[in-house]
Amino acid sequence: MPDAEPVGALLSSPPPPSKRSAPDTSYRSPRSQVTFSDRFIPSRAAAARLNFSVLERETAAAEPNSTAADKEESNQAYNLLLRSELLGCASPLGSPERPSASAASSADVLRSPSSSPARKMFRFKSGDAESPRGGPAPDSPYSLSPVSRDHHIGASLLSPKRATRKIARSPFKVLDAPALQDDFYLNLVDWSSQNTLAVGLGSCVYLWSACTSKVTKLCDLGQAGEVQDTVCSVSWSQRGALLAVGTNAGETQLWDIAKNKKVRTMLGHSARVGTMAWSSHLLSSGSRDSSILQRDPRAPEDFQHKLSGHRSEVCGLKWSPDDREIASGGNDNQLFIWNQHSDSPILRFGDHAAAVKAIAWSPHQHGLLASGGGTADRCIRFCNTATNSSLNCIDTGSQVCNLSWSKNVNEIVSTHGYSQNQIVVWKYPSMSKLATLTGHTLRVLYLAVSPDGQTIVTGAGDETLRFWNVFPGPKSQGSVNDSSVGTMLRTQIR
Repeated sequence: MPDAEPVGALLSSPPPPSKRSAPDTSYRSPRSQVTFSDRFIPSRAAAARLNFSVLERETAAAEPNSTAADKEESNQAYNLLLRSELLGCASPLGSPERPSASAASSADVLRSPSSSPARKMFRFKSGDAESPRGGPAPDSPYSLSPVSRDHHIGASLLSPKRATRKIARSPFKVLDAPALQDDFYLNLVDWSSQNTLAVGLGSCVYLWSACTSKVTKLCDLGQAGEVQDTVCSVSWSQRGALLAVGTNAGETQLWDIAKNKKVRTMLGHSARVGTMAWSSHLLSSGSRDSSILQRDPRAPEDFQHKLSGHRSEVCGLKWSPDDREIASGGNDNQLFIWNQHSDSPILRFGDHAAAVKAIAWSPHQHGLLASGGGTADRCIRFCNTATNSSLNCIDTGSQVCNLSWSKNVNEIVSTHGYSQNQIVVWKYPSMSKLATLTGHTLRVLYLAVSPDGQTIVTGAGDETLRFWNVFPGPKSQGSVNDSSVGTMLRTQIR
């Protein structure tokens, strides 16, 4: 038996061939049939060549897992997105059920990679001296999203969605208001810039502080020794220092809230004063005698101008945000626009078919005015006083009692009477309903907005005052002080 070959012989080089042809004596493993030597000779077999082509990734993935590849290839949307991201080709997506021709061709390119041995393994974009790379900068490889921001698909997928604002359908606070009159032509609730609510109840005026929830009785028009009278309207001055009180006897009283004292009584009307409105320095009062009086509390006279135009009771008055125009609505179904110096209306709108009490100027667009009609009309109409044109008309299905525009967003709230007694928040200009609030059992005749613009208070003949959070707060780019004060007041009012 021959001696065993030493282990070192396996690692040594084979002996040089002799002149005669001799059989190959190198050691071959009976299993692998691979020749071992001390030199590394790389294998250049086609199956072992590394392939960096992006077009053969599905082919490589199909070898270990053909089931997953078949499922992936059947997804047309994925193939188009992959082609768009890797190859930079933008093509519209086709329907998964009925793919378009471009979608089918794109899928074929992905499924059928080129097998030519001369194909390029890498692709480069040409550029110039100033931008040698050429084309837009690629997305970061560390991006969490596989979709490009510049692509038409990625733009839609990555665009942030605005969260839907939820409006509470029930009031967060309810106050009893005994003897709150159920009269469409009166205005008995107003909210001051100092966060104090004034309410006319019978012959008395009460003040409710939203900061402290303290109730104070301001006056009683039916006290002993005085002529029996009732409150028909209340209106705060812009700074909240003075409160105007309109009475059934036709008086307009001014009260200093800091001193809790009546400072003046102004005459001029022969019937009840059902509506009032303040500008910077003027107080306008509308009466059942169909007249409007322009008063300056700094002047000794009771009034400076008398505006005549309505043929029936004046039940709505509102100054424009720039204090240049005042809108008046009457029981004669007319809406008039006056300026500071005119004794006759400069514009007339007679489209309403019932009394016009609800009036609101937009704080977002100059000259935009909204008005609402009574039971026979039930419409909210929009007009532009700058161009003297009617813009839109919305049939609400109920008597429109009040309108108020949000100062924080382009939305408007309306309160209604017969027959649904609801409160509706609208999105302008689409006039789509954002919320419909119910709870009052009678007509919602009174409306006021908090100084921060987020909370409204509504009053009805059911002798309740209800507080609702309907509008968002001031925008982030607004004043920090305004936003913080508004948040504080909204918290304390609860």
